[in-house]
Amino acid sequence: MEEIPHMSASLNGGPRPPDGDWLGTPYLRFEREGAFAICTLDRPQARNAMTPAMYFGIRYAISRVNADPDLAGLLLTGTGDVFAPGGDLGQQAEDNWMDFASTMGMDVTPFDVLRQSPKPVVSAVNGLCQGGGLQIAMCSDLAVVSDRATFRVPELYRGIADTYYSQVLARMIGPVRTKDLMFTGRTLTAEEAVDWGMVARMVPHDELMSTAKELLAQCCRTAPAARGTVKASLDNYLGLFDRIGMQTSLFGPEAREGFRAFKTKTSPTWVHPELQTEGRL
Repeated sequence: MEEIPHMSASLNGGPRPPDGDWLGTPYLRFEREGAFAICTLDRPQARNAMTPAMYFGIRYAISRVNADPDLAGLLLTGTGDVFAPGGDLGQQAEDNWMDFASTMGMDVTPFDVLRQSPKPVVSAVNGLCQGGGLQIAMCSDLAVVSDRATFRVPELYRGIADTYYSQVLARMIGPVRTKDLMFTGRTLTAEEAVDWGMVARMVPHDELMSTAKELLAQCCRTAPAARGTVKASLDNYLGLFDRIGMQTSLFGPEAREGFRAFKTKTSPTWVHPELQTEGRL
């Protein structure tokens, strides 16, 4: 049988292996540790800003775990002091898919797949967590957060009508607190996130991974079919969101202006001149 050659070097940081635990981007690590897979966002040079390839890679990691009988669950985490800051609006990565907006539909992002995963997924939030990163934490079965973690929902500063947040977050913490986060873009502490019911629990930073692994083990010991029935019930409670409205917003003039302002580190033009600030919002 003819041996399959290794693929040639590419912009993705070297040769891609023809098999093995490769998630399609050099910025995700997929490691096996006993019954668990650990997927680590590993792009410290950009503070783990997520490219479409990274979003899709997480989606693929979830599917890979669910298809592998040797794996019982998945743990998601980040490197350094950042879990995930959301999408890379600067589009400077080697694995860039060119048009950020057109690749951010639900066929790429992992949020629904996370909510529906038959096998348990736990997020170990090691630091800054916002935008799509916060959605990953919210859609995991459990989110364990470091006492150093912070949370933010900046989508409206980018011109994006994120109806996923306005639906799911409102179900989790209520509409009043959802408006507080979305309309002000303020930073939430780990203690506040636990108090508001956004995440399951907070632990000292040095205990984060050990606690997350123990909680994942506990989840994996529950009866799979019964757990799936409970997950389906909870998923119905979280409900659907306006996909068409959100997708329209991503291609609209406010999102284009929001992306421009982000790249140039200025206030968007929709901000009144007397309310504009130095640097990006």
